[in-house]
Amino acid sequence: MAFEPPRRLVRALGETAPDGDDWLAKLPETVERAVAVRGLTVERVQVPGGRSSLVVLVRTAGGSPAVLKLAPGRARPESERAALVHWGGLGAVQVREDGAGAADAAGAAGDAEAGVLLLERLHPDVSVRSLPEAKALLEAAGTLRRLWVEPPASHVFETVAERTGRQAEAMRAGAAADGQVAPLVDAALAVRAELLAEPPERRLLHGTFRQSKVLAGDRMPWLAVGPDPVVGESAFDLARLVRDRVEDLIAQPSGASTTRRRIKRLAESLEVDQERLRGWTLFRAVESGVRARRVGREQDAELLLEFAGWL
Repeated sequence: MAFEPPRRLVRALGETAPDGDDWLAKLPETVERAVAVRGLTVERVQVPGGRSSLVVLVRTAGGSPAVLKLAPGRARPESERAALVHWGGLGAVQVREDGAGAADAAGAAGDAEAGVLLLERLHPDVSVRSLPEAKALLEAAGTLRRLWVEPPASHVFETVAERTGRQAEAMRAGAAADGQVAPLVDAALAVRAELLAEPPERRLLHGTFRQSKVLAGDRMPWLAVGPDPVVGESAFDLARLVRDRVEDLIAQPSGASTTRRRIKRLAESLEVDQERLRGWTLFRAVESGVRARRVGREQDAELLLEFAGWL
């Protein structure tokens, strides 16, 4: 299969790839092998696609539509598989390959198969983000609620404390290198410490939930895709949704008050503590802003850090 990976994927992975990483270079070979092992027919590569994985629209040997997703190990694809299997299609896309099928494919294709998922086909060009803002938030929040379940007893998922601990170290380094962001970083780290002192619950969370991660389906109207699962409190998951369409919020003269109303509305509708939601929204916005600045996405950084300043 001859193809060029989408530019969006190449650019995003180029920001995070460690030295010597050759995942992108080997991607055409990996796709060809994964398709052959499963007897799939390729329709097209989804463009622009995601920032951490390649999505290929395929048909199975029986002719049914499916999606082949390939991601590097640093995107934690096996954690994604485990979460999707645990959700069992309730609120999220279904895995089309059970554990045995995935193991057989991996055995046939070697280590490259570790990052390959065969998934239910949704409507990749129709996301909740295409709806008017109020309706989009409502549908996205309803989808997210279905995902907040008890994690498996012996789960392998990262915890919110672990993930944000890694992020906090990078934020401190960013603040040391850029004094302008230091006050926001200090505030974000302080609120993280408070929030982790008494977490109210432990739920399996999507981890990177936003409107564009909710696609139209046939089995259910809307289903979540692309989790980076983590175990912790619901407010952490909801916090990323608060800043959806941040560029529109920043452009509004009433952006700050609109954000506060959004926090209140989402907290009340999903029965999440409003102050905890505000706190995690602050932490996640500052973390994303500092990370964007670190990799040279200055426009994104400015938007996110201005948004964080409202909180």
